[in-house]
Amino acid sequence: MIPDNLRILIVGQGGREHVLAWKMAQSPHVSKIFCAPGNAGTAQDVTNVDISSSDIKRLVKFAQDEKIDLAVIGPEAPLVAGLADEMQAVGVRVFGPSKAAAQLEGSKAFAKKIMRLAKVPTADYQAFDNLDAALTYIEDRTEIKLVVKADGLAAGKGVVVCDTQAEALDAVKSMLSGRQFGAASEKIIIEERLEGQEVSILAIVDGNTIIPLETSQDHKAAYDGDTGPNTGGMGAYSPAPIVTSDMMDEIIENILVPTIHTLRRQKAEFRGVLYAGLMITNQGPKVLEFNVRFGDPEAQPVLMRLKTDLAKVLYLAAEQRLGELDELEWDERPSLCVVMASEGYPGDYEKGKTITGLAAADEVEGAKVFHAGTALQGEKVVNDGGRVLGVTAIGADLTNAKLRAYQAVKQIRWEGAWCRKDISDKARN
Repeated sequence: MIPDNLRILIVGQGGREHVLAWKMAQSPHVSKIFCAPGNAGTAQDVTNVDISSSDIKRLVKFAQDEKIDLAVIGPEAPLVAGLADEMQAVGVRVFGPSKAAAQLEGSKAFAKKIMRLAKVPTADYQAFDNLDAALTYIEDRTEIKLVVKADGLAAGKGVVVCDTQAEALDAVKSMLSGRQFGAASEKIIIEERLEGQEVSILAIVDGNTIIPLETSQDHKAAYDGDTGPNTGGMGAYSPAPIVTSDMMDEIIENILVPTIHTLRRQKAEFRGVLYAGLMITNQGPKVLEFNVRFGDPEAQPVLMRLKTDLAKVLYLAAEQRLGELDELEWDERPSLCVVMASEGYPGDYEKGKTITGLAAADEVEGAKVFHAGTALQGEKVVNDGGRVLGVTAIGADLTNAKLRAYQAVKQIRWEGAWCRKDISDKARN
């Protein structure tokens, strides 16, 4: 079905790439895994390569020189920049969408256009690149709560959920006139604010076949009780009890399938992970955003529960042969990930603080520490990013998984480390 002795290149350096490396290293079909550039965690499980995820030329040359059988592209930026196309052009098998299909995440306006064409349920919206027009639009809408989004990539921070008209006006000014996110906010989307619970639906797609993964729920707000600014994600758990099997069928039929078909009609065939960020509203599931890669931190609890050989799944997807795969096997037990962050995140933070207690955390039953913003300084592991670790655990039920994850968190120390204390509490509401 797939060859043995596979040589795999994972591109990226986050918690998502560490869990991908850890999971694929368990495959009997894999002989060697490289991670470019990787982090202190991937350095323990696979071989790190000192090439930035944005250095497309060097990544392609490395894949050719090392006779890579499968390149798995983790983050969104290299996908939007066309890394998958460049790999395919030289005959390297790749898991990750083309530049054209990656616009689904690279441009909020493009994603909204695709949703309109596909008749996918989403919030009403308008796109703007003119400040006065955007301000007038908000001033005319006194009754409706709004969300302001940068059109381009902003590392998960380009969304402002507004409680008041004044907040919406401020967000628009800082994005369009202050260029808060550089080129990413030259154009913005203003949309109605949806109420409900957010869930993340990830699916493996090969252009024809769609295989949904188990559900998960992310926690985007920085602080407990879903307060504070948006982040790239402060924790996640899987499954999300709010998504019933009937609702999942509805999501596949009304959201995933029409989106993939519409992309194909737009000459943007999708091969990779389609991630639908949904709001479960009183009218049913509606799309908040699409991403074109594994969620980080959602990948950690979801892939911890996956029993099927992930290398096999991604290889078959890259070959457009997902139809040959049996149903995915899952551990029924829930899993939960707590993100430990640097002091100051999602604002400015200091790097280079020594992290201790990682081995003790890994010894907690059912727990595994996935590294995100970490680096090696000699023998020491130090913080090297805003979101530093994804402490993940699996347990008999969600309460048990949460207990184990926070028990592991308690073992880990560095100056200024912090995390949310309420990951998964909304599953009980």
